Amino acid sequence: MQLTEQVQCPFCGSRFELEFDTTIRDQCFTTDCEVCCRPFEVSVQCEGGEVTTLDIRGE
Repeated sequence: MQLTEQVQCPFCGSRFELEFDTTIRDQCFTTDCEVCCRPFEVSVQCEGGEVTTLDIRGE
């Protein structure tokens, strides 16, 4: 199941949406901000088709 959550860039503060596959319990990946293009780490935990924990960290 795909779920979209809004995230905020830890560098420039811009908000945008990321899509997560909630069938994967623990996820960790690096993505770039859509505005300032700086990379940041996203850690996600999912359970029961929902995002239970979402953590954003600048590198």
